[in-house]
Amino acid sequence: MEPSSAGAGGNSLPSVGPDGQKRRVCYFYDPEVGNYYYGQGHPMKPHRIRMTHSLLGQYGLLDQMQVLKPHPARDRDLCRFHADDYISFLRSVTPETQQDQIRALKRFNVGEDCPVFDGLYSFCQTYAGASVGGAVKLNHGHDIAINWSGGLHHAKKCEASGFCYVNDIVLAILELLKHHQRVLYVDIDIHHGDGVEEAFYTTDRVMTVSFHKFGDYFPGTGDVRDIGHSKGKYYSLNVPLDDGIDDESYQSLFKPIMAKVMEVYRPGAVVLQCGADSLSGDRLGCFNLSIRGHAECVKYMRSFNVPLLLLGGGGYTIRNVARCWCYETGVALGQELEDKMPINEYYEYFGPDYTLHVAPSNMENKNSHHQLDDIRSKLLDNLSKLRHAPSVQFQEQPPDTDLPELDEDEEHPDERHDDPDSDIDMDYPVSGYAFGMEDSVRRSSIQGTRVKRESAGTETKDQDGSRSTAEHRGPEPMEEDGGPSKQVHPVHANAMAVDEPGNVKTEHGSSIKLADPPAIYQKP
Repeated sequence: MEPSSAGAGGNSLPSVGPDGQKRRVCYFYDPEVGNYYYGQGHPMKPHRIRMTHSLLGQYGLLDQMQVLKPHPARDRDLCRFHADDYISFLRSVTPETQQDQIRALKRFNVGEDCPVFDGLYSFCQTYAGASVGGAVKLNHGHDIAINWSGGLHHAKKCEASGFCYVNDIVLAILELLKHHQRVLYVDIDIHHGDGVEEAFYTTDRVMTVSFHKFGDYFPGTGDVRDIGHSKGKYYSLNVPLDDGIDDESYQSLFKPIMAKVMEVYRPGAVVLQCGADSLSGDRLGCFNLSIRGHAECVKYMRSFNVPLLLLGGGGYTIRNVARCWCYETGVALGQELEDKMPINEYYEYFGPDYTLHVAPSNMENKNSHHQLDDIRSKLLDNLSKLRHAPSVQFQEQPPDTDLPELDEDEEHPDERHDDPDSDIDMDYPVSGYAFGMEDSVRRSSIQGTRVKRESAGTETKDQDGSRSTAEHRGPEPMEEDGGPSKQVHPVHANAMAVDEPGNVKTEHGSSIKLADPPAIYQKP
């Protein structure tokens, strides 16, 4: 990216054309988010969000954005997609009471990959509230909204999955649909964006595009032949990739596919999940993207000048996650950042080079030119079958979600915007799946389901013998790259065959259960 020209302004790029236009950027951050702790040995570390924020401050990027503290999502906000009983469970379960709720833990797939920890529900409210708040900002004139704590794309209506409890992405897309006929979702996490794809599998109002590792890898879904169903046929695109893909190979697919998607689908808004586990050297990943290569996707989607919601996601070598999301915030603002890292609160994490960029490895790229050409050809062919962008019959616009966020400069840290009363029992007009997924495929009930985790470490005790709690303050231990490798099972999760009434079988044998869309989006 070219550096900003003198006097151009923080949100401007020096180039001409759409990419040179000024952007209004807002950024959501809760100072407490880094305190949540999944537990000893767990690879998901919310502390990476605090590290990212620290870098943004030291690079001077916070001064160039509207910085907002999100309002926590309420029960009724979460239940626009998730089941009431699932949200009620997340709200009530604690590390101390979980042993009394064994059946519920199993039912909602909470316990191993998705552990119960102190403040779990507040964590969900925080990251979901930020994503929905970002969507509201886009609906009211901002060009780009950023929430690096969001992007938890595996969560289903009735269950947690893959370190994700609440699907903030689906909730944000539902908010965007109040103002936009069509919303595009793009996922560059190394794992397939299964939760979002399932939620919108039968509608043409949301197109999902996922670039991911496929084959003996969590969650096992995302075959190129999974293209959507009914009105949603050809509105789900899956780009299955193999180990070691590099910047050049990745962009040889990303740019032509996304150019065609934007031409044919013409979305009113774009949601880009920027999972950083697709970077080279990730603790759980196996791709070989550089930070510049990963950020090229952000730069490319920004160039279309369509309202853009940037979200986080995976990323388990946390020093590189912070590097990546800091650099991509600069891309959103049109700022090229100096490679030499400024002194910051977590400076010791970035040694021995103390640079923003890290060279990719020399690992083998198992994606041959023939394979890449074949995938590109199939997907472009599918897109050619979409003759025009779908329109929506006129109907009354639903009210915006009322999540008043606070400007960080005006924030009183001791004042929390908690919703003291449960909204579960309120007569809320929308519940259940977004556009047609009545119940996610229960991967926990399928023999041989993959697990997205590393072997859990043993529980630690403090010197006084008491159990260490999930309340974690201060930097994570720097040895976050060690430990055993991820456990994987040999059977594909999409090798299921369920023939119940209302189920749809995909072209290669997997099955998805369908339901009616939420009433708020049904045509009159």
